[in-house]
Amino acid sequence: MLVKIEIYFDGDYWCARGIGEDIFTQGKSLDELMENVKESVEVHFGETKENIKVLSISEMEVGSPAKAAGC
Repeated sequence: MLVKIEIYFDGDYWCARGIGEDIFTQGKSLDELMENVKESVEVHFGETKENIKVLSISEMEVGSPAKAAGC
């Protein structure tokens, strides 16, 4: 089973929201968030006998666009 999780920073906390699943958690750091994601997924699916993998999708800012040479 593949569980898709969207990860984003809301300005105060790192947040994770399940895509197609009722899962939400947050943490003050990415490490804390990832531990909370594991726990939340385990609780959500309970005693399933399937192997569960988490695909995390995150957003990041890379800065302002560079101008093309010669412009």
